[in-house]
Amino acid sequence: MSWDRITLFLLALTGCVTLMLTQVGEVLSRLPRIIRAWREVREELRGGGRGAGGETDRGGGAEE
Repeated sequence: MSWDRITLFLLALTGCVTLMLTQVGEVLSRLPRIIRAWREVREELRGGGRGAGGETDRGGGAEE
């Protein structure tokens, strides 16, 4: 193995590690927003969504 190959390998490895750390940082910075959105989705699926008058958003038509 020549010094050229070792140097290129180290440069490629450094680039991959830098890219991976950048991506992990992006995901971690967005994680609180993702968790809040997931909790809102779960709350809506459980029927926790309420209208302006305290009515649930479910039910498609007017009652007679």
